[in-house]
Amino acid sequence: MVAVCDRRLLGKTFSEGGLRIEASELFYKGDMASEGAVAEALKEATIANLLGEKAVSCALKNGVIVKENIITIGDVPHAQAVRM
Repeated sequence: MVAVCDRRLLGKTFSEGGLRIEASELFYKGDMASEGAVAEALKEATIANLLGEKAVSCALKNGVIVKENIITIGDVPHAQAVRM
C-alpha cells in the first residue's frame, strides 16, 4: 500500500457534504518523496490512497487512476486505487 499526501495538507481535516477526510500524520507522514519516487512506488502498489493536488496529479499522469475516479472534499482532490 502506498499513501501519498501533499505536505501542506498534513494534520488538516477537510469536509464537504457528508464526506470528511483527515490528513492524519499517523497515516500519511513518512518519508518525503520526489514525484519520481512517488511514481515508482505507485507502479508497484496494489493499493494507493492519494490526497492533494500533487499526489493525485502524479497518479493520474502515471496511469494509476483515471479522472473519473477523483473526488473533491473541501476543494482537495482525493483518489484511491486498487490493483488486482
